[in-house]
Amino acid sequence: MAGIKIRKGDRVRVLQGKDRGKEGEVTRVIPSAGKVIVDGLNVAKKHQRATRATMQGGIIDREMPIPVSNVALITPDGKTTRIGFRFDDKGNKVRIARRTGEDV
Repeated sequence: MAGIKIRKGDRVRVLQGKDRGKEGEVTRVIPSAGKVIVDGLNVAKKHQRATRATMQGGIIDREMPIPVSNVALITPDGKTTRIGFRFDDKGNKVRIARRTGEDV
């Protein structure tokens, strides 16, 4: 599995699945599985038993992971783009938007 180019806090648009076309912010990245969790998207109902940690049981809504290949980063002008890398003059690795060439 190659490194994931999307990071926590990035604004992304879902490209495939039941939430296709919706946008949200990445709240968590799971590199080992190649998945991301997007705030408010891909929500599933989970039956939760009442335990000592969570005294209240019932059906809760839980955001499920989405494969990173099914989301695309959104540029400030509202278009989706792929992500590339370049090195700046100090030698630091910087993410760039492939569509515009600007720093992300």
